[in-house]
Amino acid sequence: MEFYLTALVLGLCLSAMALGIFISMKIFRIPDITTDGSYTLGAVVTALLLSHHWNAGVVIPLVLIAGALAGILTGLIHTYLKIDALLSGILVMTGLYSINLSLLGRSNVPLLDVSNIFFLLPVMGTSLLTQLATVLLFVLGITALISYLLRTDFGIAMRATGSSEAMTRALGIPANRMKIIGLAIANALTALSGYLVAQYQNFTDINMGIGIVITGLGSVLIGEALIKWGAIRSITGQLITVICGSLLFQGVLAFTLSIGVDPNLLKLVTASFVLLIVVIPKFTRHD
Repeated sequence: MEFYLTALVLGLCLSAMALGIFISMKIFRIPDITTDGSYTLGAVVTALLLSHHWNAGVVIPLVLIAGALAGILTGLIHTYLKIDALLSGILVMTGLYSINLSLLGRSNVPLLDVSNIFFLLPVMGTSLLTQLATVLLFVLGITALISYLLRTDFGIAMRATGSSEAMTRALGIPANRMKIIGLAIANALTALSGYLVAQYQNFTDINMGIGIVITGLGSVLIGEALIKWGAIRSITGQLITVICGSLLFQGVLAFTLSIGVDPNLLKLVTASFVLLIVVIPKFTRHD
């Protein structure tokens, strides 16, 4: 049981990234690979500041700013330099690897002896329950804020930009600015996941973000399937299903490990699972 509770906590930690990918890929229709770099960036900033005895709560806005800057850079390259969105993300992600390594100073930094966010909310029971309660409250707060933003006039303009850029331009909405802001928000959320995971696993590694976009994409695809099956229209409901997708994704990986699959094959299992999610609707669709 504890094994699956661990997967649940990790799924909640990664759900912020899933929300970010939902914004970039489902709202703006932008395949943003910056995720791999901004996720690690969030963890690197967290490790640097916590190891210098900064308060975990104070670190949050700095992590958000760091992730947002990465997203803004990708957005500027894509919109103003007219470079394909996928290539823009790859370029920023590649550059971030060197930046992260330079900031971290080494490949791995342990966070065992620092005060982290999980000490801010002591509750009864085991430390795992404390972590679960802390992350759950954290994710609910993020979801509420994103839901509110996307239901404001500004948020509706963002969603309209993703649905029909030509129409939004005709209405006088600055589409390029909307894309940049959207990518900034998406990567700020991704960096926030790096912030949570680094503290949960008690270390930051320079390679922890490699391939993480697949995990986020898998969570979003599961969430999208739930949205279609449940005919969910409200933006709050859609955000919640994306979080559920992140939890289900981690649950599948936990089950895979529990039945004795070699951990070295976990990336292969992850890629295969995402492929399965993408392929199944194509065979179940009726024309």
